Amino acid sequence: MHNSDQQNPNGASSVAYLIIQELDERGKVYRLVDRQVTTIGRAPTNRIVLDDEVCSRNHCEIFYSDSAWVIRDLGSRNGTLVQGLPIAQDHELQEGDVIEIGDSEAIFTFDVARFSSRATSAGSAEELESETIGVGQQSSWEEFNVPEIIQRKSHTRFHTPPPSSQIDRDRTSRELGRLYRLALDMGNTQSEKELSQIVLNGLFEGTSADIGAILYFDPARHEARKPENLKVIAFQSVDEMPYQKPSDFLSQMVFDEGDAILAHNISEDSKLSTRDSLGKIHAQSVICAPLRNKQGVAGLIHLYSTNPDNPLDSDDLEFTLALADQLAISFQNLNEKKKLSDGLARMEGENKALREQLELESELVGSSPSMIAMKEQILRIAPTDASVLIRGESGVGKELVARAIHFNSQRKKQPFVCMNCAALSEGLLESELFGHEKGAFTGATSQKPGKFEQSHRGTLFLDEVGEMSLGVQAKFLRVLEGHSFERVGGSVSIDVDVRVVAATNRDMEKAVAKGTFRQDLYFRLHVVEISVDPLRVRAEDILLLANYFLNRFVTKTGRPIRGFTQEAKDLLESYHWPGNVRELQNTIERAFILCTGDIIDASDIQLSAVGMESDPKCVLPAAQAGFRDVSLEVIEQEHILAVLDNTNWNKSKSAQILGIERSTLDRKLKRYGINRP
Repeated sequence: MHNSDQQNPNGASSVAYLIIQELDERGKVYRLVDRQVTTIGRAPTNRIVLDDEVCSRNHCEIFYSDSAWVIRDLGSRNGTLVQGLPIAQDHELQEGDVIEIGDSEAIFTFDVARFSSRATSAGSAEELESETIGVGQQSSWEEFNVPEIIQRKSHTRFHTPPPSSQIDRDRTSRELGRLYRLALDMGNTQSEKELSQIVLNGLFEGTSADIGAILYFDPARHEARKPENLKVIAFQSVDEMPYQKPSDFLSQMVFDEGDAILAHNISEDSKLSTRDSLGKIHAQSVICAPLRNKQGVAGLIHLYSTNPDNPLDSDDLEFTLALADQLAISFQNLNEKKKLSDGLARMEGENKALREQLELESELVGSSPSMIAMKEQILRIAPTDASVLIRGESGVGKELVARAIHFNSQRKKQPFVCMNCAALSEGLLESELFGHEKGAFTGATSQKPGKFEQSHRGTLFLDEVGEMSLGVQAKFLRVLEGHSFERVGGSVSIDVDVRVVAATNRDMEKAVAKGTFRQDLYFRLHVVEISVDPLRVRAEDILLLANYFLNRFVTKTGRPIRGFTQEAKDLLESYHWPGNVRELQNTIERAFILCTGDIIDASDIQLSAVGMESDPKCVLPAAQAGFRDVSLEVIEQEHILAVLDNTNWNKSKSAQILGIERSTLDRKLKRYGINRP
């Protein structure tokens, strides 16, 4: 027994030997140590591989437990015998026990000198000592193509409280300092390659490695996570030595178990060189550490030392695993950062396209004197930050005027936010304008910024501002005067920089006189006023607008409709357009849908009689008022559709105009199969 072998208190050495005699083979000695489980079988993944057909692939294993050496059968086909008796459970081995494994025989001993004649066909015990034990200490498993796994680690000591020993504490402190400095350098990197090179530099400074690489899966190729698909993204070598990827045996072990592995005794004359590229460069020790993320092993850190006097050790394994965990997180953060950056670039592109579309759609179409004068007024007003009140009938395009003001101002690259004040109750209107905190009211499941916050540094367009309640008007006025506000249910003061453009079709002066609209708010909004004329007083723009809408529908659908007949043009120009531009747009869209040829005729255009009873000047053109050979049911359908179009499909208002109940209108729509476009 060697002096290095340690005797435990119970008398059993923690280092033992197994002398195996296979059929027609010279006896071989294997050194057993308490740090590892020695598996025996026919499969090449075992620590001791037997070329024996009677032996099972995974036959048995020997390990050190509770101060004793134990053998366990692994469900082998022919069983494991000790001293001629089959073992059914864990069996404690004694000095000189003979173990039968298939057709092979093994002797368990603490002193190989006693069995030198068994271990070699010729030579003295001293020859056996130098040939087997000495080699066993350096290359225990080399005859079976498997490196001696010295240690496996799944977690590093850096994740646990500092050790009690002063020496261990000092070493851990130095290594933590090195890890901290590396973390700072890693945090400033912008690419996987740069990040990997920093880690390799740190590993070469902190370990005994003289060749190393970082391998990772190429995310662009979407390949299976198998060792053979790993790509080298960084490599470093002392003295320009070549690099070879880790053996399939080692890398597969890391992938299967997720542990970092330290292996020794990989020498140049090993049979391992026939299956492991490490043998080609005379590697003496190797570390394979996994880069682990939520999906499993995403890559490897691979280090090896070619210097037999300075092999990689357990401290190197600890340091490498700590850096591997750090690198895996950094890779994941880089990947998420890239996704966010790509998403942001895509959103910015989409936002730019939408803005260009909004700018295009905000172009005010018309060449009438009133339209030209209004465009000139917009160009004078837009560059200022003055509040604007836009007045005009429903459907004249007040929102388009507001967009034109925004996109011709200094705020055009900032948000343009719209809100209809008539569409919400007082409570909801306040929440929409100023936002709310989580739990402020039933249904407030999260914090929500209001329209004022959303339009910060941009323009807020308030349509139907005359419908705002007095309670909301007071809070709204304070914000317009430059005061901060709080979200509903909140206590944090919020300041915003917003230009307000408001629109109404109500008589604001009458509302102020009646007390339904605050006078001070009226004057605050009424810094500049723009009045948009109804379509009936700018007849020159009707055909321009009709062609504009038609071209937009043609571009959108690709249908080759080339224009209007003269009869259709005359019909459009002679109509009173009580719904203004909105009614004209809906009329052109309906004609575009109903048209069966390549040009829209008067028969394709359906006009409404809504609004005529309140305006004696408003009459249907002769072409519409004349006789048509259609049933009363068709006339009713057309009239209902026209009323809905002019109320923007407000069913309650339409039912009131038609003089019927809302439920009756719903039944008629269902019967005629009329759906909102």
